[in-house]
Amino acid sequence: MSPSDSNQANHGLLCPEAPIQRTQYPYVTGTSVVAIKYKDGILMIADLGGSYGSTLRYKSVERIKAIGKHSLLGASGEISDFQELLRNLDELILYDNMWDDGNALGPKEIHSYLTRLMYNRRNKFNPLWNSLVLGGVKNGQKYLGTVNMIGVTFEDDHVTTGFGNHLARPILRDEWHENLTFEEGVKLLEKCMRVLLYRDRSAVNKLQIAKITEEGVTISQPYSLKTFWNYSAFENPTSGAEGSW
Repeated sequence: MSPSDSNQANHGLLCPEAPIQRTQYPYVTGTSVVAIKYKDGILMIADLGGSYGSTLRYKSVERIKAIGKHSLLGASGEISDFQELLRNLDELILYDNMWDDGNALGPKEIHSYLTRLMYNRRNKFNPLWNSLVLGGVKNGQKYLGTVNMIGVTFEDDHVTTGFGNHLARPILRDEWHENLTFEEGVKLLEKCMRVLLYRDRSAVNKLQIAKITEEGVTISQPYSLKTFWNYSAFENPTSGAEGSW
């Protein structure tokens, strides 16, 4: 046996197989998700953009999905990891339905499951590269929470992911109140998305908005926002900037 064969044999004994790896670097990603509680339930909005690296390549990536009977899930981050999450959730919902006991998992249980899943993957140094928003209504109780790729989680009356944490949350803190009507909630979410469209290079002007109430889930068809690009700061963005072209 040659020295190289011996080294390969020893390596095979020590490392019989390489560790299974999924996404270690996000390639196709979605940007912010914004969600609020309103008078009758939960509203959630996200655009349909998918960035391939730094290129905004895809314009029809849906990132809001219904989970079971009582929950609504939105995700930013790596799209393939979001698809893996949806596969796990489909198995969870199917297993729950097999009991046929008249009870279904609510948003609080789904959020707890996602928190444990994300934290477990983080502990394996193989995280799912997503920030998730989970909202729902069950037995008249509204629930809204978020969890990120390292398992940090909390509940609130309004939550965001991505640049929404910096650009949308201040608007929500100023204008949100618990008695928002559906029309007022939609108007508030569209205001947040308009600001994100102007300031986030990964955002696109093609949105979906979803609501969940005791009656069920409704996810809108994609639509576009009205925008205004004739602000002086947009027409001459480098005016007054030292050293600019």
